[in-house]
Amino acid sequence: MKKTLSILFLIMLLVGCSSNTSPENNEKNAANENQTENNADEKNDETKQEKDQEQTESKIDEYQPNSQVTDDRSLQKVGQTYADKKGEATLKAIKPMNKTYKLGEIELTVKEMKLIHLRPDYSMIDYFHVLTHDEEFDFVKVFIEIKNNSSEKMNFAPIALLKTNTGETFDWQKDIYLEELNGEIEGNGTKFGNIGFIVNATGGHAHKEGQNESDHKKKKDIKWIEITTSDVFDKNEKKISDAKKIKIEF
Repeated sequence: MKKTLSILFLIMLLVGCSSNTSPENNEKNAANENQTENNADEKNDETKQEKDQEQTESKIDEYQPNSQVTDDRSLQKVGQTYADKKGEATLKAIKPMNKTYKLGEIELTVKEMKLIHLRPDYSMIDYFHVLTHDEEFDFVKVFIEIKNNSSEKMNFAPIALLKTNTGETFDWQKDIYLEELNGEIEGNGTKFGNIGFIVNATGGHAHKEGQNESDHKKKKDIKWIEITTSDVFDKNEKKISDAKKIKIEF
């Protein structure tokens, strides 16, 4: 009798193991494993995004507000407004980035891009009149970081030329921030800050060929910008890396 029960128990155990290794269960196990891997990948992506965002916020927090342009660091949602003694700024669009581009030993990281409507304080109007006759205007800006991974001095301009989908073009001389991000960067050195350009203005800009002033007064949506950097030169003014074009969409 005991022998019979032992045999029955062994048969039931084998049947149970067989059912657990059936094709249907194998498919379920494989699906569960895939789901686990997907969840792990998603978590890793989220962790990387959070880390990138923290690095961007850290650099922006270190930034000292510009002496001519209203501080926009608190503007993180479209429609938000901030005012200081330099004027009133309203956020119209924002594109978080934290994307790095390599040009030889130089790393250029675009932290974020914003489109801002600015109403300068009366005391600041003369500063902007060189670039526009408008008393309030839109400008597009990028917050960037430049790293020199070489032990030698390098010469580099993060934005030598900028153009928009509306047909406007700007060289580095139209930058409203003037934070000395162009030019020499020390060996193993880092620079960070803002570069910005007034868009849809009624004076002082280069427009598309054949475009007259009345046409240009019609405000156009800024959908993308294209940045052309300078070449990279060493301390002896020898070119060591070609310029790069970077297109950023809102």
